[in-house]
Amino acid sequence: MKSRALLLTMALGLCGCAVGPNYAPRSAADLGVPEAWSVPASPTSENLTRWWTNFDDPVLVQLVDQAAAGNLDLAQAVARLRQAREALVISRASFLPSLSGSGGVNRTETLRGGGTTVVLSDGTVTTTGNGGGSTSFSLGFDASYQADLFGGVRRSVEASEAQYEASGYDYATALLSVESEVARNYMLARAYQAQLANAQASLAIQDDNLQIARWRVQAGLVSSLDAEQARTSRAQAAAAIPQIERQYNAAVSRIGVLTGQAPGALKPLLEKAEPIPVGPDTIGAGIPANVLRQRPDVRAAERTLAAATAQIGVAEAQLYPALSIGGSLDTNAASFGNLFDTITGGLFANLSQAIFNGGKLNAQVRSYRAATDAAFAAYKQSVLTALEDVENAVTALDSARRREREYAVAYDAANNSAILARSQYRSGLTDFTTLNTQEASLVSARNSLVQARADKAAALIALYVALGGGWDSEVPPTKLPATTPGAPLSDTSGTHAEQG
Repeated sequence: MKSRALLLTMALGLCGCAVGPNYAPRSAADLGVPEAWSVPASPTSENLTRWWTNFDDPVLVQLVDQAAAGNLDLAQAVARLRQAREALVISRASFLPSLSGSGGVNRTETLRGGGTTVVLSDGTVTTTGNGGGSTSFSLGFDASYQADLFGGVRRSVEASEAQYEASGYDYATALLSVESEVARNYMLARAYQAQLANAQASLAIQDDNLQIARWRVQAGLVSSLDAEQARTSRAQAAAAIPQIERQYNAAVSRIGVLTGQAPGALKPLLEKAEPIPVGPDTIGAGIPANVLRQRPDVRAAERTLAAATAQIGVAEAQLYPALSIGGSLDTNAASFGNLFDTITGGLFANLSQAIFNGGKLNAQVRSYRAATDAAFAAYKQSVLTALEDVENAVTALDSARRREREYAVAYDAANNSAILARSQYRSGLTDFTTLNTQEASLVSARNSLVQARADKAAALIALYVALGGGWDSEVPPTKLPATTPGAPLSDTSGTHAEQG
C-alpha cells in the first residue's frame, strides 16, 4: 500500500510540469505595426459596433438586422463554432478518470431428463448435464486514469481552447462580411435607382428633341439629318435602361439571399426609389495598434498561432514516459442480499516509454514547430493586410469626397449648358450636333455624380469594415446567439466549454 501511495504522489507531483513552449502574445513591434498611419486619418476612436445606423436609413438597418438573423453563411459559422466547443469538452474530459460498470444474473435449471438449462444474463440458453437449479449475481466496476505527467493533456486543452476562440472570431469575421455585403448592395440598389431615373429623364428629353427635329424638318428649316441624329440619340438613351434594370435586380436579389430569403423577397421593400444614404462626414480611425484588438480576423489568426504553439507541447509529451493507473472492484453471490458481503478489488499502474520509432515522434515535434512558424507568418500577414485595408479605405473615401465635389460642379455646368443649347436649338440659333453634344455631357455628368456618391458610400462601408466595425470586441464571440441563423431551433446544448 505504501508503494502505491508513493506512486500516486509522484504522479500528482509530476502533473505540475508541461513540456513545450508557453505561448506569449506578440507585441505590436514584433508584428510590424507602425505608431501612426501613413495617410491623413483621425486619431480618435469611436464605437463602430452598429456602424450602419450612422447612415440614418431605417431600411438599411432593417436589412442588416435580418441578415444577421437569417444568413446561411452565418449558420455554417455558428455550426463550426459549436463543433469547436464540443471538441473542447472532449479534450477537457481527458483530465478525468474513466469509470465503467457491469452486472449479470445467471440462472441454472435442472430438466426432467437430467439435463440442465443455463439461462445467461445476455439471454443465451444452453443445455448441460445433470445439476441442481441455482441463481448467481455479479457486479463489477473498473476505473482508469491517464496521468498527465508531462502536460500533454494540458497542452491539448490549451490548443482546443485557442481553436474554440478562433472559431468564435471566424464567426465574427463572417458576420462583418455579411453586414458589409448587405450595405454595399443596398448602396448599389439605390445608385441604380438614381441612374434609372436619370436614364428615364434623358429618354424623355430625347423624345422631346426628336419631336422638335421632326417639326423643323417638316418646316424645311433643317435637313432630315437632324431627325436621324435625334432618332439615334433617343434609341441609345432607351437602350441604357434595360442594362440598369438588370443591375438593379441583381443587387436586390443579392440582398434577399444575404438575408436568407428568396431573391425576389425584398423587391416590394425596395420598390420605392430613395436617394443614396450620405453617412457621416468624418470617421475616427484611431491608431494602427487598434487593429490587433478590433479586427476579428486578426484575433482569429492570433488564436490559431496559440493553438499551433500548444500542439508542440502535445507532440513533445509523446517523447516522455506515460503513466496509467487503474483499478477494479468485483463481487459475486448466490443471492442479491449477499451481493456485497464479499468484494474483491485490485489496483495497478502501467508505465510506458517509446524506445524506438524510427524518428517519428521527433519528426512530429519538428512538424508542429514548422506549423507554428507558418501560423506566425499568417498572423503577421493578417495584421499587415488589416493596416493596408484601413489606409486604402481612408484614401478611397477622401478621393470619393473630392470627386463628388467636382462632379457636382460639372453637373451644374452641364445642366446649364444643356438648357441653353435646347433653347438655342428651338430658336434655330444652333445645330442639332451642338445640342446632342451638350445633352450627352449632361447625361455623363449626372451619372458621374451618382457614381461618385455611390463610391463615397462604398468607401465609408469599406473603412468601417477595415476598422473592425460590426461587432462588440469587448464581448467574447464564443457566446453563441440565441438561435442559429437560418434555423428554427435554439442552441441550448451547452455551456460545457465555459463550465469545464
